[in-house]
Amino acid sequence: MAGPSTALSPVIAASTHWLARAYPGGESNTVAHTLAELQARQAITVAAWLRYPTEIDAALVAIAGPGGSAILDWKAGSEPDDEFADGEGWRTWVDEVVVSWAACLLADPLLARRGVDAVIAAMPLPDQRPRPHSRRTATTGMPAEFRRLLQPDARDRDAAALLRHPDLLEPIADMHRDALLYLLDAEPDRTPLAA
Repeated sequence: MAGPSTALSPVIAASTHWLARAYPGGESNTVAHTLAELQARQAITVAAWLRYPTEIDAALVAIAGPGGSAILDWKAGSEPDDEFADGEGWRTWVDEVVVSWAACLLADPLLARRGVDAVIAAMPLPDQRPRPHSRRTATTGMPAEFRRLLQPDARDRDAAALLRHPDLLEPIADMHRDALLYLLDAEPDRTPLAA
């Protein structure tokens, strides 16, 4: 498992930025915006680690590039006025599959749990050397770095009302949901939507 490979940093950063802009949690200088972006980053991180599970995968995407945000922009109706304008270069580092998988994780708490469990199971056991950021677990036994994704509190849920809304996420989540379900050996949710 690639895990915290620095090669995935541009993909995670750009994909998080895209998702947080497409489904904003408030004005950019508010706590709500920050909380929504943290949830997006956690979902994107899990999705990226699932999509690029080895160091070689992470290195290859860093060389070849992930594909960009053009189709996502079109699906979400958030196409930039000029994608070649200064300040829009980050869009080339957006990974369509990673964003789609993150949307699935944000909309479905059970699938998010499966995704995090798969990432944790594939991570190599840490060696005994001290690390700058220890892998602490919250009181529930889950990794603290994924708490906002797995157990958002009331403030997190309020901040991410758009980011976690299954109907709003559906056009993005549906793009690559089948591949994620297959990867996680999960069944599609066939629960009818409430009227």
